[in-house]
Amino acid sequence: MPTPSSSPIVHVLTGSYTPDTGGDGTGLAALRLDVSTGRLSYDDQVPPLGVSGASFLAAHPTLDVVYSTNETGPGTVSAVTRQHPDGALTLLGAPVGSGGDNPCHLSVHPSGGWLLAANYGSDTVRGSVGVVRLDGDGRPVELTDVAVHDGAGPVAGRQEGSHAHQVLVDPAGRYVLATDLGADAVFTYRLDTRTGRLERTATNRMRSGSGPRHLAFSPAQGLLFSADELSSTLTCHRYDAARGTLTAVASVPATTARDVVNQPGGIVASACGRFVWLTNRGADTVAGFRVTGTTLRPVGEYASGGAWPRGLTYAAGHLLVANQHSGTVAALRVLDSGALEQPAPALFAPSVVCALAL
Repeated sequence: MPTPSSSPIVHVLTGSYTPDTGGDGTGLAALRLDVSTGRLSYDDQVPPLGVSGASFLAAHPTLDVVYSTNETGPGTVSAVTRQHPDGALTLLGAPVGSGGDNPCHLSVHPSGGWLLAANYGSDTVRGSVGVVRLDGDGRPVELTDVAVHDGAGPVAGRQEGSHAHQVLVDPAGRYVLATDLGADAVFTYRLDTRTGRLERTATNRMRSGSGPRHLAFSPAQGLLFSADELSSTLTCHRYDAARGTLTAVASVPATTARDVVNQPGGIVASACGRFVWLTNRGADTVAGFRVTGTTLRPVGEYASGGAWPRGLTYAAGHLLVANQHSGTVAALRVLDSGALEQPAPALFAPSVVCALAL
């Protein structure tokens, strides 16, 4: 298991839906996590920053810059820097187009020169992945490519067309993977880091009607896990790092709850490879699983600290859960067994959907 931070305080940034995007949040807000107690509190020295539709956050690998989606149609991405010594949040340059409608996930390429955006799309605009060039200060400069997805699935109302939901770079930095909930697929790309252009190298077809939402790598074992939103399952895949392809080997229900429509959301795999956790929107839980070889065995299912847990991220021995409908952020402590406990009450955070440990 990852070890908790030696510092008693971890700085956290949250993102929320703002009034112009159907929520009542402030955009970005700065929190503090006390690792010793699990208590979350607002950082009173850092005022919130009104970033529209801040549904996902990603940090630059080497610079003190954080990127936010602006989940609107057409969508944009924003960059934010923390000013020292007070830590105030400041926009870095102007928002840049994401290349599609409703961007909902971001990743920064390990080279630090490119921002990747997953655009969910809309009823009329297909899902896509956009590439944005970053300058030496981490400022978004221009959109260099858009890879538009194709395909559909059998679930009425959700899979009439493609809907990109996540884009991430594999642990070797060789391939870019993009999940598509609407197409029941994970598309594999190569990014040309000279031109910012994407080349599709593989189309990984997932189980029909599963609706893959988010992926999490387990580098210790060469495995990749998917949170399948529409089938309410967790699937273990073998990952071929040489080709960037996935092969499903095991799948289990995401929740034991019955008589509830459940949609898995965020997913985190432990760095040691022993555990994987995912949020259950509907059951309002975080489910934990032990990974033995390629077998997934339930560790337990734990209250998420609110309703409709969407975002899930690791922070210094804790899992931070963003509960969208209740407007709460909870810190669940990770025990050696992979079980979770909530040592402190959740923090009120209207329309919160994501959190990022800084």
